[in-house]
Amino acid sequence: MAKQIALTKSNAVNRTFSFKAPGAANVMLVGDFTQWQKNPINLRKEPDGIWRVTIALEPGEHHYRFLVDGEWRDDPECVLQAANPFGSQNSIAVVPASRHA
Repeated sequence: MAKQIALTKSNAVNRTFSFKAPGAANVMLVGDFTQWQKNPINLRKEPDGIWRVTIALEPGEHHYRFLVDGEWRDDPECVLQAANPFGSQNSIAVVPASRHA
């Protein structure tokens, strides 16, 4: 089992998420990889007003959204969207499988 866990971790790919909200007090990334609001990831505000975070994601499709000062927001930079059960859209991050030689 430990080998499988190590293998899974080695397949993870760093992905940066960003959201422009210069006036926001708090921006969080939530998605299927955070169990949505159960384990949100806080973004850090940079001097340019863009909030960013880099996380490791496993290969595959990951649905996500941003919570900006407690309000659900779409990722305006993401072209892949899917309807969710709440009448809005989730953004989709596609992480390709890494290829080792």
